[in-house]
Amino acid sequence: MAPRRYSQSRPSFSRVKRYGPAVGGAVGLFSVAVALVQGVPVGVAGRISFSIWALALVLLSGWGIFRLYVTTFGAADAARVDAASGTESLAAAADAPPPTEAHAISRRRFVIQMGGLVATIIVAGSGVGAVLRAQATSEAPGSGTGPVAFPNADSPVQPVPGTRPEYTAVADHYRVDIDLAPPQIDATTWRLTVDGLVATPLSLTLDQIESDYKKVNQFVTLSCISNVVGGPFIGTTLWTGVPFRDVLAQAGPAAGARYALIKSVDGFDEEVDLELVDSDPRIILAYAWDRQPLPVAHGFPLRICIPDRYGMKQPKWITSITLTADSIPGYWVAEGWDEKAEIKTTSVIDTVATKSLVTRGGQTYVPIGGIAHAGAKGISKVEIQIDDNPWGAAELRKPLSELTWVIWRYDWPFTEGTHRLAVRAYDGQGRLEETLDHEVFPSGATGLYTEQRTIEPISP
Repeated sequence: MAPRRYSQSRPSFSRVKRYGPAVGGAVGLFSVAVALVQGVPVGVAGRISFSIWALALVLLSGWGIFRLYVTTFGAADAARVDAASGTESLAAAADAPPPTEAHAISRRRFVIQMGGLVATIIVAGSGVGAVLRAQATSEAPGSGTGPVAFPNADSPVQPVPGTRPEYTAVADHYRVDIDLAPPQIDATTWRLTVDGLVATPLSLTLDQIESDYKKVNQFVTLSCISNVVGGPFIGTTLWTGVPFRDVLAQAGPAAGARYALIKSVDGFDEEVDLELVDSDPRIILAYAWDRQPLPVAHGFPLRICIPDRYGMKQPKWITSITLTADSIPGYWVAEGWDEKAEIKTTSVIDTVATKSLVTRGGQTYVPIGGIAHAGAKGISKVEIQIDDNPWGAAELRKPLSELTWVIWRYDWPFTEGTHRLAVRAYDGQGRLEETLDHEVFPSGATGLYTEQRTIEPISP
């Protein structure tokens, strides 16, 4: 009977032993390189720690797979390896007996052990992730959350359970960029230059910007022009910076200057009308979010905040501001998007809280909640319509500021069945939002937010 040649059906013991570590190391280095190119984690210490932990996990997984191989295919393979030279004798390998039951394991046991190994690696990776996240929080600009006192804490109107958070955690704030990875900027060498049609060109360090000008803290809701009605590209946080017009005043704009062309490290650019800057002290050059330095992914070290404009008009990672006499279309304007990009009034239903019913005077109500936003124009009224019934006024929670969204709630008298719900909002001047549906390009989406809900009977 011809000998069974196991080397034809699986890699030999010596090859696993010889090439396994090299392959594992190459895969590990490639994974580390990819992660570092993506800019995660932040900071030199964080990157070093990440590399060490990642390579350790690769070695752990490689060792585990090697041990599993030995356990699975038995010591018979090991016997095929020449102890003196560490090389395999093909003749001996061909004539060697198959693994015995003492050294081999069943298919079921192999699956169980492989599952255990994978689980161990996943648990270890999760632990490493937690450690690195904690380390990044202490090292990375803008990764921590400072104490923020909310000015509307005494508002009698409370959000309906399920309404999005009134204040967006920095880690949850949306971002839309022209590159996959954010640029990495060294704050010690970074400078903001202000030139063009100015009397005194400036070259400012981050420390100078933070210390030489009046500091402004303001709660602002930022939204993306590509956000659909009810979409996720919107968030509210506390911005800290200096009035843009104060910086320009130091440079001394020339008589013919009409626009400020702002350029970023990533190649993005946009212009701002100087008349708008002069008229609105709320337009700031921001260096902090949530009382922490700007996160790398959100524009560290400097970005501009224009309260009544979509995000496409607000560059991040700013390096230069050049005053010009003529208009120069910005990055997205050159692609056909709206030149002004003024925020449109919108309202959204976030939740129909059928599990948080309210009873008053013997009547049961279903709380409905959401947000309304109109940029710097504010919100004066929000109305809800159920089916074809008349519109009813919702309660408005005091906003964090005149520049943020408004949380609203509407307690609807309980009626079981399937219903159509709609919401509409009026800005601070009493103007109704645009109710006709319009896609995001080129000026931002409009239309009433509606949804259909089935309300189950109340359980006894």
